[in-house]
Amino acid sequence: ALDRALKVIRQRIDEFGVAEPVVQKVGTDRLIVELPGIDDPERAQSVVSEAAFLQFQVTDRTQAFERVVGRLDQAAAAAGITATTSTAAGDTAKRVGVTSLFGGDSAAGDSASRDSAAAGAADSAATPSDGRGLFASRVAPGAIPGQYIVAAEDFPLLERALSTPSVQAVLPPGKQLKWGAEEVENGAQRFRELYMLDTKPIITGDYLVDARPNSDPVDGNVVTFTLNNEGGRRFRNETAKHLKENMAIVLDDKVMTAPTIQSAIGRNGQITLGGGTLQAAQDLALVLRAGALPVPLKITEVRNIGASLGEDSISKGVRALLLGVALVVIIMIGYYRFAGMLAVGALILYVLYTLAVLAGFNAVLTLPGLAGFVLSVGIAVDANVLIFERIREEIDGGKSVRLAIDEGFNHALSAIIDSAVTTILSGAVLYQYGSGPVRGFAVTLIAGVVASLFTALFVSKTFFMLWLQQTRGAKALSI
Repeated sequence: ALDRALKVIRQRIDEFGVAEPVVQKVGTDRLIVELPGIDDPERAQSVVSEAAFLQFQVTDRTQAFERVVGRLDQAAAAAGITATTSTAAGDTAKRVGVTSLFGGDSAAGDSASRDSAAAGAADSAATPSDGRGLFASRVAPGAIPGQYIVAAEDFPLLERALSTPSVQAVLPPGKQLKWGAEEVENGAQRFRELYMLDTKPIITGDYLVDARPNSDPVDGNVVTFTLNNEGGRRFRNETAKHLKENMAIVLDDKVMTAPTIQSAIGRNGQITLGGGTLQAAQDLALVLRAGALPVPLKITEVRNIGASLGEDSISKGVRALLLGVALVVIIMIGYYRFAGMLAVGALILYVLYTLAVLAGFNAVLTLPGLAGFVLSVGIAVDANVLIFERIREEIDGGKSVRLAIDEGFNHALSAIIDSAVTTILSGAVLYQYGSGPVRGFAVTLIAGVVASLFTALFVSKTFFMLWLQQTRGAKALSI
């Protein structure tokens, strides 16, 4: 379980966009997560610890709750949890508005009958309890089968009762009660939804292959998801059996929404967040893509470490990079003269291109990243060396400067591409199977190699062509 949790958390953090993260096991029951440069620590903690277990369950249509409400009250009373406050004056005010809040269900097509049922249930629930038990006096039917409404003030008491094993044991076989994810407001009234669901889910999130945040003009911020082929087939078959029934989308034992099944659903679906923000949709999609944690995690310690610990290493890395570039400039200009100056100009553009690619990946130049950068500078110059040496050979063979430049680039091309492709493949393997600093090194190395290919083969040749156009081939090439 710890190994699976390690894999899931590492995948979540990689999608979260943190540069150079470290995730490792400590002992048999602990994980350490290091997130350098994180801007929102609380959001990161939420993403890391979220369980994200997704299920689709059908709501009950057999009035199972009504049949066992008396026994639920008895079990709650036996556990010492009773309706200690009066439901006459205060609770009447809390329960008005159930009809207006949950009266419409256009998708189901029978909103009128449900409105009247919800209104009657609300009036019944608003009546003084006259000794009725906890559940009978404080739970009212909602707008759809299997949905019940609880005043927000009563939620803590009822939640405590439902968490009691003796109360849970009274529930009918194959049925379970789950709370809605958010409070529902209607003016001054606040409610919580309670759902009676079939215990066996139609399908779980194990079949989910992708999840993306989106904004809908009607539903607000949503998360669209895609199942694999097997999951889509099973989902289609199961939803076809429950047409016109309500299906609860349950995330971490909380009902997000319970839409009516109008037709068989295939691979694609949608989770509506109600009033949730786009960032909440992004985080939910991220967590669903990365998979569910095999065990619940508890954050036991959080420490913020200042940047001064790594400052010395970073400063030495920057000095090494500047020294390496300076030596390359001196050697290229000293050995290849004017051609070396053109190569240095291309090298400056190479540095800018590489930094632009790294910015696109949200990468950070930590110590491994700087190492990859220095190595790719050497690779960039190596391509120019191959080209210049070939140009020298062509000039020594008696060819004109223009023809020697063309032949030099053409004949050096295969060797440059071979070395670049092998380096990119090595970096791709490091990125795929490495983690943390290793992946940072790989990203920087690959970005540098790609930029060096462009500057060596295109930018350098463009400089040569501009020089030839300016001199009209009348001057000898200083190389």
